[in-house]
Amino acid sequence: MASGERPVERAKSLAGKAALVTGGARGIGKSVALELAGRGADVAFNYFRSHEAAAETEREISDLGVKCLRARAHLGDSEKIAGLFSRVADSFGRLDILINNAASGVQRGLEELDEKHWDWTMGINAKAPWLCAKEAAKLMSAGGHVVNITSEGSRTVLPYYFSVGASKAALEAATRYMAVELAPKGIVVNAVSGGYVETDALAHFPNRDAMLESARRNPAGRMVGPQDIARVVAFLCTEDAEMIRGQVVVVDGGATLTGLA
Repeated sequence: MASGERPVERAKSLAGKAALVTGGARGIGKSVALELAGRGADVAFNYFRSHEAAAETEREISDLGVKCLRARAHLGDSEKIAGLFSRVADSFGRLDILINNAASGVQRGLEELDEKHWDWTMGINAKAPWLCAKEAAKLMSAGGHVVNITSEGSRTVLPYYFSVGASKAALEAATRYMAVELAPKGIVVNAVSGGYVETDALAHFPNRDAMLESARRNPAGRMVGPQDIARVVAFLCTEDAEMIRGQVVVVDGGATLTGLA
């Protein structure tokens, strides 16, 4: 079997499912959306500013032979979140998978942050996933899966990461609560934490070069790519992961084992 080729059962393991990936136009979100679509799921994704990237992602998903919904929605606004899920309901009639991937933040230390930066970051990274999970549960009448995308900055103190790290720590705590409180509805909730992943988001970090250098020295011998994250996310959305609940699955090539993260 050629490298990258999927066995038939993996390729269509999510056939007939309906998924929503927040922040799905670029980076990790795009890779997750394409992975779910490649496994047969119809995929909706939201974006905020990246119009051209969103249009390209929509085309790539549609080319995989599944239904795609592209929706512009600012997740810092609860009314826009409600509107997003209304569109998902109109298009798909239900929801089986929610990936809370959208994230934002200001790369500054504690003393350089303003209150507005803190509120913005917490609103997108912690409050929005909670609101999205509430809305998703209404559409998951037959059960479903929620996967929250977090990062190692939730547990490891990283430069310029104060507000984002705190928001991701909140998201991981929310993951555990979601896993317990949504379990009676047949909804399985977990989180995936990536190491340093080479995406456009890294360009905003003042210490980008040092981060990349560290990432390449993990035990796996290469950087974590968006597709590495996407494959684990997709697995957590299958029946094989039914008994994994409220966990944070770390995908970092072993970096945190050696203190490189």
